[in-house]
Amino acid sequence: MPAKFARSGLYPAFGVTAPFDPAHELVTSYCLPPVALAALRLSIGTYAAFAVIFELVRESVRDHDAQTYLSYFTHLSYIGIIAYQFAAGVQTLLYVLNRRKSYPLQRWPRFLQFLHRLLFATITSFPIVVTAVFWALLADAQTLGTTYSRWDNISVHAMNSVFLLVEVLLTNMPPSPWTHLPICIVLLGGYLGVAYITHATQGFYSYSFLDPAKEHAMLAAYIVGIAVAECVAFALVQGLTLLRLRLTKGRAGTRPGSALSGRAPTEDWEEVEPPSPAGHAV
Repeated sequence: MPAKFARSGLYPAFGVTAPFDPAHELVTSYCLPPVALAALRLSIGTYAAFAVIFELVRESVRDHDAQTYLSYFTHLSYIGIIAYQFAAGVQTLLYVLNRRKSYPLQRWPRFLQFLHRLLFATITSFPIVVTAVFWALLADAQTLGTTYSRWDNISVHAMNSVFLLVEVLLTNMPPSPWTHLPICIVLLGGYLGVAYITHATQGFYSYSFLDPAKEHAMLAAYIVGIAVAECVAFALVQGLTLLRLRLTKGRAGTRPGSALSGRAPTEDWEEVEPPSPAGHAV
């Protein structure tokens, strides 16, 4: 699959250029030094991982139903956030340790570079859908009824969107290619299979609105509505990213060779063309 993809010449259309990320946008910020960005990403990943592990242990010991955990799209998308924050955080940290010259992902196979960019597209659009659907359709009086439920639901159904805003608004990440949107929709469609496999094997619907016996014709409306919500979320993130790029244009950390940039000053010096011998413009 990766080899066929490479031969087709489609990688650039999916955000994988050659060379990959020459300006080091994936590991820099216009307002934070790389070491602080690495710490921020790893801190978010650590907090989210703690939330997942704590919930799993609690469900295993107290409720004895941890086997249902991965049946929920909310949890799957939250694990995606953890994966991205640790991956991006480690790449950023290694970029710092390499004196801001390069980072390992730039030398890895292009298919892995594509997966990293696609993971970014999912963790910046899925949380909006999760947050909107949960608070609009699923939340009830018990959602914030206890200290634990408040912490758990805020962590998973609210802070997930805060995490995406950190990546979109505080880094130099470029917009995701629009070619990632159909893939995100396919992934959402694939989750429907997970939901109905869960019902067939464990006897319950992970989300009540997916029950055809109760929703009847409305089921199709819910499914289409979620696909539309993903399109809106993706477009919203694109707009926020472009707005951030416009507002931070020329700021420290966005210029090659600046103190917070992803390229060393010597690299920029090497790219400057010397004047012509006669002193005239070339």
